[in-house]
Amino acid sequence: MKKFAIILAGCGVYDGAEIHEAVMSMYAVMKNGAEYQVFAPDILQHHVVNHLTGVEMPETRNVLVESARIARGNIKPVSQLNPRDYDALLFPGGFGVAKNLCSYAFEGAQCTVNPEISILIKEAVSLRKPIGALCISPVLLAKIMGDVTITVGPDEGDAANVKAMGAHHIATKHGEVIIDEKHRLFTTPCYQLKSTIVQVAEGADNIVKAMLKVM
Repeated sequence: MKKFAIILAGCGVYDGAEIHEAVMSMYAVMKNGAEYQVFAPDILQHHVVNHLTGVEMPETRNVLVESARIARGNIKPVSQLNPRDYDALLFPGGFGVAKNLCSYAFEGAQCTVNPEISILIKEAVSLRKPIGALCISPVLLAKIMGDVTITVGPDEGDAANVKAMGAHHIATKHGEVIIDEKHRLFTTPCYQLKSTIVQVAEGADNIVKAMLKVM
């Protein structure tokens, strides 16, 4: 049975992992006959946002601890993730990717990536392991690798930033999967568009199916 490592960035769209994308990714993996283990970096979130009001809250939270909410406690720190032990990596989106896994939300194309995440992606690529990225998480691939082909949906601003990082961007619609065959990268837009949870589920299902075909 093929095994995915799913990497989360917290819990909640505005400061962590996008919960619908995370859950639908896990569901898609199992629905298509594979299994998964969830991981997250053991670091502090950039900030905490009240998801009812959108206002920043005066407290601190840990990315691994918050991600454990989605994983129902069955989670490990990214420091324990060896790409050799898994068949693929999968990154759901959410602002946590752009705030906690990297600084894209604040610095755009000039962002930096968390060192653990950067090393993980580089190792997976060198091992020819497929990497899937939903929503905004493809910016990690663009920043770390440069000359790759990805999508972050139809947004012109994000597309311009991706191009400034040296990557090639393809605008996409609901459920479409862009495949960089050379680097074995798979990207789909999900909530980068105005999506329903059904459309997000379809995107997660499509990307998992595409990845399984090359395993």
